[in-house]
Amino acid sequence: MSDDDELVDLPPDGSLRGRLLRWARDLVLVVAGGVLLLTVMGRVRAPSLPEQAPAFTLADVDGQSVSLSDFAGQTVVLNFWATWCGPCRIEAPAFAAFAEAHPDVPVLGIAVDGPPAKVRRVAAELGMRYPILMADESVVRDYAVSMYPTTVVVDPDGTVRSAHAGMMLRPQLAWAVGRLW
Repeated sequence: MSDDDELVDLPPDGSLRGRLLRWARDLVLVVAGGVLLLTVMGRVRAPSLPEQAPAFTLADVDGQSVSLSDFAGQTVVLNFWATWCGPCRIEAPAFAAFAEAHPDVPVLGIAVDGPPAKVRRVAAELGMRYPILMADESVVRDYAVSMYPTTVVVDPDGTVRSAHAGMMLRPQLAWAVGRLW
């Protein structure tokens, strides 16, 4: 028996239960390591933003104006994405599930490509049931977005809590927003 097995009191090597427990332990360690690596990489690559989130007013896919100030007093998640972006498509269900589980935390998808009809169609395919806004050059510049997806969490007082460049999994998003439960 190895020292690792003694630490977690696993059954002897030959038993099916022992092999399954070791496999499960290894899987948990790999997944946890992957999430940690994605989080660190996302923070390192994240844009450098001012303390106060830049104000914006953008049209949603239906042409209605939406401003960041509409959500004053709430924590807001801004997710910059593109219809052609593979990682954006992969993370979309996690953002949709988070938005559904936490209706008090607005999630705003900010699409950087168009036209609105295509963005609306892709958002529906991906299950994005939260507001989808059409980015303009100034909001992309003001938020220093250089890769997709990029996610920015804005606190209720308008300060930038965190920024993450690259794909986020649901646990990472929950951690960034402070909603672990």
